[in-house]
Amino acid sequence: MKQYILRTIAVIIVASLLNSCSKKSLDFVPQGPPVAATFWKTEGDAMAAYYALFSPQNAYEEYYGRGYMWYIDAGPDMVVGRNNSSGANIKNFNPGAATAGYVQEQWKMRYLVIKRANDIIKNLPGMDIDASLKNRILGSAYFMSGLAYFEMTYTYGDNNAGVPIVDTAGTLNDYYIPRAASAKVNYDYIEGLWKKAAELLPFYQDLSPTDYGSPHKVAVWAYMSKMLLYEKEYAQSENYADSVIQLGQRNLEPHFKDVFTIAENWGPEYIWSMVSNTHGGSELPGVMLENKGWGKYNGWGYFQPTKELYDAYEPGDQRREATILKFGDHFTFFGEDMVYQSTNSLTGYQFNKYMEPFSYPDLLHVNPDGNFPTTDLNVPLLRYADVLLIKAEDELMQGKSADMEINLIRNRAGLPSISGATMADLKLERRCEFAGEYANTYFDLVRWGDAQVACSVPLHGADGQEVWPARNFDPSYMNVWPVPQAEIDNSGGVIVQNQGW
Repeated sequence: MKQYILRTIAVIIVASLLNSCSKKSLDFVPQGPPVAATFWKTEGDAMAAYYALFSPQNAYEEYYGRGYMWYIDAGPDMVVGRNNSSGANIKNFNPGAATAGYVQEQWKMRYLVIKRANDIIKNLPGMDIDASLKNRILGSAYFMSGLAYFEMTYTYGDNNAGVPIVDTAGTLNDYYIPRAASAKVNYDYIEGLWKKAAELLPFYQDLSPTDYGSPHKVAVWAYMSKMLLYEKEYAQSENYADSVIQLGQRNLEPHFKDVFTIAENWGPEYIWSMVSNTHGGSELPGVMLENKGWGKYNGWGYFQPTKELYDAYEPGDQRREATILKFGDHFTFFGEDMVYQSTNSLTGYQFNKYMEPFSYPDLLHVNPDGNFPTTDLNVPLLRYADVLLIKAEDELMQGKSADMEINLIRNRAGLPSISGATMADLKLERRCEFAGEYANTYFDLVRWGDAQVACSVPLHGADGQEVWPARNFDPSYMNVWPVPQAEIDNSGGVIVQNQGW
């Protein structure tokens, strides 16, 4: 974790230089030409700008923590485990989702990344620094800008409107420009960014261990494959997935549970993760921990698995126990053997996927401040299993066999091979493989056209009792989330709300 600690220190310095901010609030006023005139001179300036690309997601808990994470909660696999109006408004697709406090900063934070990437793209080419370093920093800017746009586009964009595209000459406030005509316009723009990134970035195997967590060529290809799948460009998506697979640098972990261990943060399945440590990163592990952590740690008790998810696993599927704790299951908590029980859980289940950091004694791998419960576990954003199942879906949608890829996933889970795999098989594997992850199986339901049916039934706890009522999902407008109302208000109406919201 040495490289992350150094990065965090650099980010603190750079944040004060480029855009003054704090963990709880953001100041989005650009520093102006005088800073630009004295910056962009040395290799140290270039590295400071590079580190600044990552500071929003590293320093602000809303980026991949208590903000953005609420969007993965909307499907049938989990419920809001505590009384929480903002979370419930998102879960229930209520109009209040537009003003839910947790997600109000998503738009701003990602445009901050885009602004910093644009500054690099504009200024770095003219600098007299080492060519290989210049390529890596410039490629990282193209990648991070594309990733910010991608997350924004599939969250808020559709055929009616995309998200604003800010060119390299723009300022941070230029996200208050009209939205792109459609998500397709954004996707085409992102493709151009990522193609440039792929040309410039090194392969992961060529990074030194001190640079792990930096953008690399395989991450670009994997995300390109995912975006093209979302666009239903199946042949192109398959080509990019094959670029990752056939290169042979990435592979499945032998055991599913090992994916979610600190020791395997940079294991064979890693492609792109939220780099985290006990001072910053993703709070998702603490969010899913038992409320108050049985008196030992301030878990938040949100995102509890449902009986519907538990029952989706086939008998013998090793992913079930690795993913879900049920009453009576043994686990290690801060060095002690415990038997899972709860008086707080609505469902009688807890996610087990992110519990490994809490197994060590003496808070060794968790933030001592339970109000900001980050850990030394890097939370996956896109891993090799996703690439295999992206390719499988591409194949099925083109009338090809996907047995090989689906069986790699099934066999790793301890399940027998199948033949003649269908989309129903693919959908089940994605659900069981990525439950509770940022792979976002709720969005899978949306893009497959399955969300209305999946959300129209009540959700249950382990004892069979209803814990969440059926919801009304209207696919005529709920296929995207509402733009945060604060952005509409602050823009004076230049940013318009998604139709229906």
